Amino acid sequence: MKKTLHFVPSSVCASAIDVTVEDGVIREICFTGGCSGNLQGISLLARGMKVEEVIDRLEGVRCGSKRTSCPDQLTRALREIQEQ
Repeated sequence: MKKTLHFVPSSVCASAIDVTVEDGVIREICFTGGCSGNLQGISLLARGMKVEEVIDRLEGVRCGSKRTSCPDQLTRALREIQEQ
């Protein structure tokens, strides 16, 4: 089953994360705003990975002194899409 989510992150530079997951595997991630090169890299690396593996690797990553980061916000989006 294919699921798509438009997620609005908080406390990070990115203003949106669009995620497509099919049968538990990430098919596409698109960040709006944020550090373009880094977020494109994360998107490409995560493509084709299982949702749980990306959550395990990126959950809790912090950006400087912030309590969250764009990768951490991605895990929140992935958890939300799992609940759909």
